[in-house]
Amino acid sequence: MSTLSLPPVLTSPRDDAIQLYRAFKGLGCDTAAVVNILAHRDATQRSLIQHEYRAMYSEDLLKRLVSELRGKLETAVLLWMHDPAGRDAIVIRQALLPDLTNLDAATEVICSRTPSQIQLIKQNYQAKFGVFLEQDIERHTSGDHKKLLLAYVSTSRYEGLEVDREMAMKDANALYKAGEKRLGTDEKTFIRIFSERSRAQLAAISAAYHDMYGGSLKKAVKSETSGKFERGLLTILQCSENPAKYFAKALQKAMKGLGTDDTTLIRIIVTRTEIDMQYIKAEYLRKYKRP
Repeated sequence: MSTLSLPPVLTSPRDDAIQLYRAFKGLGCDTAAVVNILAHRDATQRSLIQHEYRAMYSEDLLKRLVSELRGKLETAVLLWMHDPAGRDAIVIRQALLPDLTNLDAATEVICSRTPSQIQLIKQNYQAKFGVFLEQDIERHTSGDHKKLLLAYVSTSRYEGLEVDREMAMKDANALYKAGEKRLGTDEKTFIRIFSERSRAQLAAISAAYHDMYGGSLKKAVKSETSGKFERGLLTILQCSENPAKYFAKALQKAMKGLGTDDTTLIRIIVTRTEIDMQYIKAEYLRKYKRP
């Protein structure tokens, strides 16, 4: 569903709505036609198609898609029909539901998003589900993992590229003292720095850590923390340095070996296509020597 190298959209939302209606008619659904239309439209176009479909046929397009599609295609298309923030809100909500709990998915989405993206996710989350994102995190996570997620979604962070080198060295020193230098780990310091610093600043902290102590901050996180807390910290750190590389690696992991982790594959491709898929594809090709 990449928006790259797509044919020009020559049809109107009304034309698309008509073509979708025709795809639903007869015995069975023309899934190829559904994919060909929807996978080549951006969020604004998909919203207009839904509006036109309801106006012409007095029917909700999403509900019709639910009744016509099955399995993984249904999962992917229904997720694709939302705008990026609404989509992320749905992924997080499903990942936090007790009967479907997938804390890795919730952690990935939350800890890989920018502050402005998180603000939109929080607005969509409350509007769609009638509950604050923080309340669901509080209810369905625990320990240092919960503290990290709550801090990360609640703290305002600078999104620019400017960095404070002196502060980066101080933070690197604080993280060293909180981890590798002592017995046990001062998790509060890791949570504070990882949730309060901008992406650019955290990347500078990582570089300072390596210069000052000879090892990588990533390895320090791996040796000093564990479980979901470790995953959250690593996601924040790796996405501060190169989010495309992070997602390329996650895609490769989902596809290697026997079988495919379809849930992860769908989630990453559908949620990143309108954000940075061209960079993820470039990183994947560079790292794994195949497209």
